[in-house]
Amino acid sequence: MIDILLTILTFNILIVFFKLFHKYGVDNLQALIVNYFVAGTCGLYFSDQEFSITYVLHAPWIFHAAAIGVLFILTFNLYATGTQKVGIAITTIANKLSLFIPVGFALILYPNEELTYIKVVGFILAIIGIYLSSTKKKKLSFDKSYLWLIILVFVGQGIADTIFNNAQRTVVDDADAGLFFMCLLLIAGISGIFILLGKSIKQKPKFEFKNLIAGAAFGIPNFASLIFFFNALESSGFEASQVFPVVSMGVVVGSAIVGLFLFKEKLTLMNWVGLGFAVLSIFMITFL
Repeated sequence: MIDILLTILTFNILIVFFKLFHKYGVDNLQALIVNYFVAGTCGLYFSDQEFSITYVLHAPWIFHAAAIGVLFILTFNLYATGTQKVGIAITTIANKLSLFIPVGFALILYPNEELTYIKVVGFILAIIGIYLSSTKKKKLSFDKSYLWLIILVFVGQGIADTIFNNAQRTVVDDADAGLFFMCLLLIAGISGIFILLGKSIKQKPKFEFKNLIAGAAFGIPNFASLIFFFNALESSGFEASQVFPVVSMGVVVGSAIVGLFLFKEKLTLMNWVGLGFAVLSIFMITFL
């Protein structure tokens, strides 16, 4: 359970960073690229396995790491575009609801996963909690021509989490975890550079020292969040179909508390009700 709590804590630290990025005008993509290289270096430093190009290229998890790394940076850019084109609320809902993709695959692929009536009710409450806690108005409306963007955010995040869970279960052992994360994060960083170069064709990016500092600071808790999440899936004593929704709901509740007390964000009655549903879903999925 401690790894689940640490995962939620570090994910919420990342949310604080994103809010500070916006406040101080940090370029998200540039900071994320730096972050991935810093976090990847942390993976190498804490690795129990000595680094070798030959070993890495023949490792059974290299394709998992490559796929997750590319999906990480692509999904982030889709999320950022989604917040601009269709709004923060609907994009956040799509991102959070993506938990049903890894949960669904876990229930299908792994025999130790069990779908109970309590879990089903907990998942339904999670959907309600995500919707109510993410909206400021009673209705969500957006330009339907950008529906593809919302679908890609949902699918991209869900597939990344599914591959991450599969890697933990099938091909990554404790000794290889550091190198696995190093490769995953460096591939995300390199992919980010290509995206930045592509964007620079239309608009020349402005490089600032604060983006470098912000990215370096972001990289350490980002690496920690992945390690804690990996450990939560591996040894928390809970099934993956429990870990994903509990972490997601924990982040929803935690981010609301952070917004309320650190950034003075106001919560509507509907938001409070949504947080209540989120807490109830955590209890049902975890303890019943």
